[in-house]
Amino acid sequence: MDTFSDLAVWVEAAHDLLSLPSTWGQLVLIATGLAVAWLTGQFLQTRLQPIVEPGVMAEVKRTAVRTGFHALIPLLWWLLLLAGNAWLRHRGQPSQILQIAISLVGALTVIRMGVFVLRHSFSPGSKLKAWEWTLTVTIWGLVALHMLGLLPGLIELLDEYALPLGKTRLSLYTVVSFILSIALLSLVALWLNNALQSLLKHSRTLDESIKLVLGKLSRFLLLFLAVVVAMVTAGIDLTALAVFGGALGVGLGLGLQRIVSNFISGVILAFEESIRPGDVLRIGDTFGEVKALHARHIVVRDRDGKDILIPNETLLTSQIENWSYGDRNVRFRMPVQISYQDDPEQAMAILIRAARDTQRVLANPEPVARLMGFGNDGINLELRLWIHDPENGVNNVRSEAYLRIWRLFREAGISIPYPQRDVRFISSHAVPVAGSSPGISGSPKGFGDDQTPAAAGESPD
Repeated sequence: MDTFSDLAVWVEAAHDLLSLPSTWGQLVLIATGLAVAWLTGQFLQTRLQPIVEPGVMAEVKRTAVRTGFHALIPLLWWLLLLAGNAWLRHRGQPSQILQIAISLVGALTVIRMGVFVLRHSFSPGSKLKAWEWTLTVTIWGLVALHMLGLLPGLIELLDEYALPLGKTRLSLYTVVSFILSIALLSLVALWLNNALQSLLKHSRTLDESIKLVLGKLSRFLLLFLAVVVAMVTAGIDLTALAVFGGALGVGLGLGLQRIVSNFISGVILAFEESIRPGDVLRIGDTFGEVKALHARHIVVRDRDGKDILIPNETLLTSQIENWSYGDRNVRFRMPVQISYQDDPEQAMAILIRAARDTQRVLANPEPVARLMGFGNDGINLELRLWIHDPENGVNNVRSEAYLRIWRLFREAGISIPYPQRDVRFISSHAVPVAGSSPGISGSPKGFGDDQTPAAAGESPD
């Protein structure tokens, strides 16, 4: 009740103050200063933006102009209020309201510039821009209440509404202070994490996967620390964390098991450095380049341009072909068959020549040709060649090499056989079998149990 009475007294005092002519004169000065500061800021921003020349420093210059513009309006307003206050004091007129406005606008200038700089310290895709004005108004509102002497009364009012939870008293003030504390501390934690990731990004001694793990762990630890500090600041008993930890353990054992498994698998993969961004993987039917490593999954872009998300747990429990783990050189085989009428040595020389003329095929290790055996339809040869960039595709190299082989074979008169079968029917007359009944005939002499009257033969080719 004391809070409401204090508020009523303050409202009554404000009403009495507004009834004075000098009060309205000060309010006019405040409004005029705001209008002049805003128009001046708009004019200067319109004139300064076009003179920013394109180049490496263009974005830095534009950021400096925007930063100056955000601080310029409240700064000009503050300076105009100072001038108005000096003018009123010179004339011997009261300026209490103007002095309060000077303090509030000065605080707004500092807060506005601080929040803007904080937002630009995050990544370009940060969502902090949407919350910039909300943060500014919230912080400035608390500062204004403190300057006007209303903050203690508001705290007492919020503390009167409480919900008993065992031995703990959860008041509305505790909830509000916890929300505000965790919001501000989370921003600080994210800013520190962003600064740490920037340092890790420019490090030349750490692998990309290690940088990723350190960035994720630092983010988690800083946010956890922000929550703990916010609870202490709000006066929440930390023994409640024991209950929360038990509930979290049950959740991890049931619903969050796969999520935690993927996260731990990601940490293991990062420290093992078995998979890195840029590696070329074959996972089952998926073939592509690793574009990014995340805490829960990796992103593999296949040759069709599709991004495939593969859980980290799959990478530890399945057989993975990493074409660029130890060496980016990859060898693949191209089977070729020629006719028995052709010279295999000449054909093998043509295979090597075709491989050397194919783009992206390495000269060292050099391509080789091997005679693999004699098939039913022709001589089996195999071309083995190496490439250094499997992420750019394998089948395109294979296709180009086969086209060159086909052209060179045609110029050299070497033929590529195709399967051919000749079917010959052997006719025979029925021969009576001794001791058999009339009308029953047997096989002629020369055909046993494992032979048939008709046989399929293959051509000599």
